[in-house]
Amino acid sequence: MPILPTVRDPRLITIRRGGTLTDSDHRLLAQWAIACAEHVLPLFEQVTDDPRPRTALDTARAWIRGDVPMKVAHQAAFTANAAGRGLPDPARFAALAAGQAVAVAHVAAHELGAAAYAIRAMGAASDRPVDASRQERDWQRDQLPAAIRDLVLDDQRQRSDICWGVFDD
Repeated sequence: MPILPTVRDPRLITIRRGGTLTDSDHRLLAQWAIACAEHVLPLFEQVTDDPRPRTALDTARAWIRGDVPMKVAHQAAFTANAAGRGLPDPARFAALAAGQAVAVAHVAAHELGAAAYAIRAMGAASDRPVDASRQERDWQRDQLPAAIRDLVLDDQRQRSDICWGVFDD
């Protein structure tokens, strides 16, 4: 199931690419996506000592600081995603959350991918998946910086249907 819309929201496209997203808000989206992924990373790390998802999050932070180019961050997304192959759903979804978080450097709209996979990871790890998913979603919303809060909440409303409904209230 694709998590990116077929028609891209110009609010999630950087100004230099014809959208309205500032570089500072792009970095805030990446920081929030990292927080979402890192919150569930223990679900991956309790299954394996594979460093790729955590390394991807470190790469995302380096991109935010301007220490690595977008192409390096984009490549790290594939590596993090691959780390989850063949693992139980909670660990697999946590790895995918990390992959989506670092992919925000390439396409800002991956921010919801990180959040959605983190929600799925928590739901899959719980014997009360609906409650765990809602708690994770609410925790994520509490982490949103004020500057991007309205943008992300609106994006969640618009794309929840292609993100497994995890953002539905």
